[in-house]
Amino acid sequence: MYSSDAHYGLVRPQFRGDTRVTAHVVNAAMLSQINTLPLTNVPNDGGVNAGKPVGAIDYLVQTGDITNRMEIPIQSAATSWAQFEQDYLHGLKLKGNDGLPAKLLLAPGNHDISNAIGYAKPMLPLTDPTTMVKIYNLMLHPAIAMTNKAYNYKTDKINYSRNVGGVHLMFITLWPDSAERIWMQKDLETIAATIPVIIFTHDQPTCEAKHFTNPLPLHNMTLKNKFENLTAEYYKESTIAMKDDGATNMEQRGLTKFLKAHANIKAYFHGNSNWNEFYIYKGPDNDVNLNTFRVDSPMKGKYSAKDETKLSFQLISLDPLKQELTVRECLWNTDPKNPASPIVFGVSKTIDLKVK
Repeated sequence: MYSSDAHYGLVRPQFRGDTRVTAHVVNAAMLSQINTLPLTNVPNDGGVNAGKPVGAIDYLVQTGDITNRMEIPIQSAATSWAQFEQDYLHGLKLKGNDGLPAKLLLAPGNHDISNAIGYAKPMLPLTDPTTMVKIYNLMLHPAIAMTNKAYNYKTDKINYSRNVGGVHLMFITLWPDSAERIWMQKDLETIAATIPVIIFTHDQPTCEAKHFTNPLPLHNMTLKNKFENLTAEYYKESTIAMKDDGATNMEQRGLTKFLKAHANIKAYFHGNSNWNEFYIYKGPDNDVNLNTFRVDSPMKGKYSAKDETKLSFQLISLDPLKQELTVRECLWNTDPKNPASPIVFGVSKTIDLKVK
């Protein structure tokens, strides 16, 4: 199953009849519903395992903004991570097909990175790399565990891949910018060009201009220029301070060129701007067709933040023999007065992963 943008440290204005409800409570409620999935029947929608019980779930994917940025008075990343760990590492009861607990697959978001490197607005503490360090250790399994003191965002990126059912899953830091694509190219060279590839990351394919590095010396972050210096790539569109989020066509063209060179990249999953949406990314020049899946946030959904009955996560089902993938929207809070009400399936989409 797939979710994003847990945002520990934030509060929801309203949730299940209460006010100012912490992310700790809301995420735990979502996980309680997720724990009921194995005995839930999926709809007869023509997709993978249609009409059957969900059964075993091998992975829970979470693509960042696990901890909210520590702008005063938001709690520290260390405090937020401890709550995330309690809920996701200890509250999740799912078992995989191997009978072992479902595995977490994590990627960082812009808030997690800003906590590690700093931000234009005051934070307390000024930096706290706890989330990045914890994800790094959990996902990369270094021989010597990374520490907060040793962590360097410029060199310690969280990029890794997994082969699942004949599909290559890539997890990258924030967005596939020019620096990330160097790692991606090397990783793709380890598999055959006939193996389908799925990208999981935080930002949408159109990305956000402010997430790039300020192109002007001293390349600093200020409230005026709005840059957050989260990518190694400098922003290319303009050298003036952004009045809004800014265009990203030049940045996207680097991505679309990469996609066209790797026809086996078949799907892209992201959070950051959160609601449930299954769409085709066409690129700025309408010359690519990438199946893209945007997921909701339990705390900052565009629609579910105001209407809690729209809260959702996604169930991803893979048929390795047919090489088909079905993604289903799971509405987990349709009756806020009855927390035990079952999950309701919303829209679904099945895609062909075969590389032609």
